[in-house]
Amino acid sequence: MKFEAIVQRLPTLHERPGGGIIIGSVDGQAVGCVMYREAAKEAGLAESNRMCVSESGRGHGLGQKMLEHMFEQLIADGYRKVFFFSANWLTHARAMYEAAGFSDIPHPPGFPDKWRNHVYFMERTLI
Repeated sequence: MKFEAIVQRLPTLHERPGGGIIIGSVDGQAVGCVMYREAAKEAGLAESNRMCVSESGRGHGLGQKMLEHMFEQLIADGYRKVFFFSANWLTHARAMYEAAGFSDIPHPPGFPDKWRNHVYFMERTLI
């Protein structure tokens, strides 16, 4: 039930003008997405989340293309930086983010100790 509620709220959580949803496609089929929204902690800062590419979409550079499109949209929306967090076991994703210019940042204050070894945070300056 909780998952369904989150899925139902995605368009509202990432709606324009402060957010966005980028859909990636291969051969006319939607096979990936990345979403972003304004971060509450700092003006000009966006949080990127929910980056995913289906198995059928992998191997086409789609993740990188969606990130580049997201960067363009973030700049047009007036953002200066973007950050995200992800699971350590997603090693291919981390390499993609590093290649796209993201760098490690510390866990935010109050982040639960039990998750620190499983999650990393990264950010990228846009302008």
